[in-house]
Amino acid sequence: MKILFGTVMLAIACVAQAAPLTIRTGESWVFKVRDGQPVDAHKIGPTAKPAKGEVMVTVRSLFGTVLITSNNSSIAYSFNAELFPGTSLTAVRTCALPTGGKPGLEQWEQKAQAVRISNFRAAGNEGRC
Repeated sequence: MKILFGTVMLAIACVAQAAPLTIRTGESWVFKVRDGQPVDAHKIGPTAKPAKGEVMVTVRSLFGTVLITSNNSSIAYSFNAELFPGTSLTAVRTCALPTGGKPGLEQWEQKAQAVRISNFRAAGNEGRC
C-alpha cells in the first residue's frame, strides 16, 4: 500500500511540474522545457544568464509589455503567450526563440501585470518574425 501511495504521489508531482509559467512584470525566470511545458523554473536576477539547456524570460513594462528571452538550448522553440492585463487572459502572437543564447524580444501594446507562457514546441521555420 505504501508503494502504491508513493507512486501516486510521484505521478501527481510530475504532472504538477508540467504547467504553464506565469511571470509577473519586473521578474526574470529560467527553466527547462519538458513535454512542452516549463519545468524546474526559478526566479533569477535580470543580469543572469541561462545555463546550457535552459530558457530565460524577463517581462518588462515598456511601451506596453516587453518579453525578453534567451534560449540556451539546441532547439528553437515556438510557444504560446497570454497576457494578464487585468483579471482575464489575452492570447498574443509570439515569434520563435532562436537557439544558442541569442536574445529574443516580443513587444505588445497592451500593458500587462503578467505573462503566462506554455506549449513549447520545436519551431523549425514556424513562428519566425
